Amino acid sequence: MITIAGAGLAGLACAYELAQRGAAVTVYERGETPGGSSVARYAGGMLAPWCERESAEEEVITLGSRAFDWWARVTTVHRRGTLVVAPSRDRAELTRFARRTTGHRGVDGSAIANLEPALAGRFTQGLLFEQEAHLDPRRALRDLTAKVQEMGVGIRYGAPAPAGVMLDCTGMAAPLADLRPVRGEMAILHCPEVEIRRTLRLLHPRMPLYLVPRGDGHFMIGGTMIESSSDRPVTLRSLSELLSAAFALHPAFAEASVVETGAGLRPAFPDNLPRLTKQDGKLYLNGLYRHGFLLAPAMAQQAAARMIPETSDEDHRERQTA
Repeated sequence: MITIAGAGLAGLACAYELAQRGAAVTVYERGETPGGSSVARYAGGMLAPWCERESAEEEVITLGSRAFDWWARVTTVHRRGTLVVAPSRDRAELTRFARRTTGHRGVDGSAIANLEPALAGRFTQGLLFEQEAHLDPRRALRDLTAKVQEMGVGIRYGAPAPAGVMLDCTGMAAPLADLRPVRGEMAILHCPEVEIRRTLRLLHPRMPLYLVPRGDGHFMIGGTMIESSSDRPVTLRSLSELLSAAFALHPAFAEASVVETGAGLRPAFPDNLPRLTKQDGKLYLNGLYRHGFLLAPAMAQQAAARMIPETSDEDHRERQTA
């Protein structure tokens, strides 16, 4: 029996991989609902390794490229790409973004209008990352929970992890000395007047924005990365800047309903890359930072391979296709 602390994104992904390898797994979760205490519920759900290379290491691409097919076996993945745009006055930001990333092609105003008719006449240049995708984080957590339970994984809600737990996936609650919190803030808007099908990134020197469609006229907006340990609700400054950036993307967002706001603390190491750490006889998977849905599959595979090293890659592939 393998025991895991934390039924958030990392813990569930590890449970899935371990169950794939034939292990009996029990997950202990202090919260009362699937993903209820996980910062992942506030995520954008972007599977965007090439965009993330703008501010992240090459490892984000190599590890993140595994996420598309992995998540497609669990939940709905929208493979429509990422469109990056900038106001004319901030064209230098677009040039800088293009220089620091790969996997994109330039698009002009006409192509932008064909891709997203709602943006017709609003932007003259952009970058299209055609291979990228997005998912709904909350639905993905629910679907992953159901999947692992179908595979025989036991999840005990409202239960602290017992002594001797083998794998710790508890994020900021983990006793790792160099782990730090990075605060992220978000809002969900309802704006049925705007139809957008793919993830958009609006580049701006002060407040870069990402907007992810959730369906039925709902959109998640985010973009903040604040070095802070405060878990208070979203601040007025951040919310006003996010909403102002959304208005810059399309003026119809001025009439959008703000359905929800939220803030969460992302666990990160100094290099902003995730780690598997052995400490006091326990294995820790932590530090997913802002790349949770993108990097959790690859890191979970590494954790499972480390805990069940006798399982060959060929055996694993056979289980996945069975």
